[in-house]
Amino acid sequence: MGNMIRGISENGGVIFCGVDSTNLVRTMEQIHKTSAVTSAALGRLLTAASIMGIMLKNSKDSITLRVNGGGPAGTVLAVADGMGCVKGYVEHPVVEIPLRPDGKLNVGGAVGRDGTLSIVRDLGLKEPYVGQIPLVSGEIAEDITSYYATSEQIPTVCALGVLVAPDLTISCAGGYLLQLLPGATEEEITMLEKNIANVPSVTTLLQQGKTMQEIMEMVMQGFDPQVLDEYDVEYRCDCTEQRVERALISMGRAELEKLAAEEPVVEVNCQFCDKKYHVDVNKLLKSLD
Repeated sequence: MGNMIRGISENGGVIFCGVDSTNLVRTMEQIHKTSAVTSAALGRLLTAASIMGIMLKNSKDSITLRVNGGGPAGTVLAVADGMGCVKGYVEHPVVEIPLRPDGKLNVGGAVGRDGTLSIVRDLGLKEPYVGQIPLVSGEIAEDITSYYATSEQIPTVCALGVLVAPDLTISCAGGYLLQLLPGATEEEITMLEKNIANVPSVTTLLQQGKTMQEIMEMVMQGFDPQVLDEYDVEYRCDCTEQRVERALISMGRAELEKLAAEEPVVEVNCQFCDKKYHVDVNKLLKSLD
């Protein structure tokens, strides 16, 4: 079984998409050396992006989630392809702030609440689709729920969680989106609300060894959910030396000549995977002749 599943209720009125994102969030933490609260913030956003990526129609499509909340973590960004594989970064990976009164990591405090959630879908058309809403809490899941309600008018439940161990490694991570399709009855809505109110957090369920299918069956109890498909998703950066060179070329010849005079061999770090590229700027200039 893959770590991502999509399912649907027997009557076709409710869809579910969920992922055990533990391994991909662990990879992120190892790359970015995030503190506990930024691991939780970026891990939640990556999880959401992965789910929303798998919901795109084509594998070559992509979706970008950007949170700018004015908090000490700065910009938090996640990009997913149409296969649910993700990459991302947080502007300030090490943030230390007090826990919330309930003893949980204060993701909203790190991200900030005075700002926006922007979602960009690149579907291969001339212009990407861009949606933006004010942040509700900075806790990510509530903001994703608000985005769907406001921008797409789709009743949605979003649950996201990242459990960080005392040594800052990732114990588990995961999440799901539950959406009502047009025509859902008040009775169905009430039943779902009751189910969700009685279901523990995603990280609690993952700690208990529950699979995503078992979690789906719990939140969709009474709807006889069926698995549509399963996927393996991971943290994956698609940077290449050619992409780095194209980015430098896009600066224009005049800027490249200035750069060559100051730094003939420039080092470029990928912000998503921290891979280092060394580019001979004079050689790049010759290739433009």
